[in-house]
Amino acid sequence: MSATTSTAGAAPVAPTTPAARPRIRTSAAVRTYLALELRRALRNRRTLIFSTVMPPVLFLIFGLQGDYANQSTGNGNVTGWIAVSMALYGAMVTATGGGASVSVERAQGWTRQLRLTPLRPAAYVAVKVAGSMVLGAVSVALTLVVAACTGAQMSAGAWALCALLAWVGSLVFAAFGLFMGYLLPAENVMQILGPLLALLSFAGGLFVPLGDGWWATVAQFFPTYGLAELVHAPLGGDLGPAAVVNVVAWAAIFAAGAAWRFRKDTARV
Repeated sequence: MSATTSTAGAAPVAPTTPAARPRIRTSAAVRTYLALELRRALRNRRTLIFSTVMPPVLFLIFGLQGDYANQSTGNGNVTGWIAVSMALYGAMVTATGGGASVSVERAQGWTRQLRLTPLRPAAYVAVKVAGSMVLGAVSVALTLVVAACTGAQMSAGAWALCALLAWVGSLVFAAFGLFMGYLLPAENVMQILGPLLALLSFAGGLFVPLGDGWWATVAQFFPTYGLAELVHAPLGGDLGPAAVVNVVAWAAIFAAGAAWRFRKDTARV
């Protein structure tokens, strides 16, 4: 008599396959990570100081000097011109810092951990940019609200358009931050980028009008030149083709550099 094990009454067992496992939708992972990124940024005092405190303070220091409120320039006054400059500068610093934070996260192994989640590498980059753009919007809004309450003047349409251009234009420096974040070592990335942004702002005519001298020609090759001309255009500035070409060219250069370093980094993660 053979001894056999009967399985006639046993319940069928579902095969363990990847399709049978619960899956998390990528869109849900992106929303969760974006919320995490924003909460982390709001808990970071240094980030908040540089994105929400420093730009209005700089405006109060430089925008209220002398008789700027009574000096007109285009569709507003000089105080308004400086307010727009500081709004763009705050958005640039915020966007650059948000992009460059990938350097620290790479050093901490965070990008390797993310590969274990449903979040794709490209979605990770998109979340970093989106998070910095949210803080950039807050920076622009706070700077212009402070300016409006302290003597800055321009038409209603100029207020709205300058704010929008400063915010959207900072995408150029979000790409710049990503490029530098993948290129520079984590321990000193912002120590390098902070002073560099200030120098670029002076060189490109964001803080001081360029005038008609020889430097006005040299400044057209700096990445801040086009954005400075663009955000001040609603105040009555003359937006020439050189400024548009500058913005498009530097956006393409920074995006290509970030994509290049991103592909090299994810290839070995």
